[in-house]
Amino acid sequence: MTTVLPVPSAHRSPTPRLQLVGDRPPGASGDGTGDGRVGYLVFLPADVDPAALMRSHGIRPESRPLEPAGPAAPEAEPAPRRERVHTDGAIRIDPARRLVEVDGRELDLTYMEFALLTHLVTHPHTVHTRDALISGIWGYGRIGDGRTVDVHIARLRSKLGPAHRDRISTVRRVGYRYVPAHR
Repeated sequence: MTTVLPVPSAHRSPTPRLQLVGDRPPGASGDGTGDGRVGYLVFLPADVDPAALMRSHGIRPESRPLEPAGPAAPEAEPAPRRERVHTDGAIRIDPARRLVEVDGRELDLTYMEFALLTHLVTHPHTVHTRDALISGIWGYGRIGDGRTVDVHIARLRSKLGPAHRDRISTVRRVGYRYVPAHR
C-alpha cells in the first residue's frame, strides 16, 4: 500500500514536492536498484511534468508505448464470444440469449432464477449450500438466512413443471443439487 502525503500548506514551495510513503519489497534498497520493482500511482496537478518531478527526486521515470511497436496490423473484427449452450436432454440453457427451454417450451425466468438454474445445471451432482449459493449467485455474504434461496428454488421447481421439478433435489440441512436426466 502506498500513500501520498500532502505537504503541509505552511511549507509549500513554488516547486511541487513529492513525498511517498509505502511498501518496498524486503531487501530492496531505497534508491531503486534492488531486485523488487514497485509501482506507484501519484496524482499531480495538470501543469506539472511528472518525468521532471520524478527526476528531481532521484527517480528514473520509465515510459512505454501503449501499443506494441512495429507495423500496424489491420484491425480484425474480434470473434464474438460464444457461450456454451448447456443441455441435458430436456432442459436447454443458452446463456448468450438468456434463454431456458424445457421440453421445447421457453421458460419465463427472472434474472436471479436464470442465474441460479444456470449455476445448478453447469455443476450437476454437486451439493450447494445455501450460503455458497447466496455468495456465488447473489454476490454477497450471508445476510439474514438462506430462505431467499429456498423461495427461488420453489419458484424454479414450479416453472420447471411436474415432469422436471425433481431435477433440483434437496439435501436436507445442507442445500440443493441438480440431477440431470438419465440418457
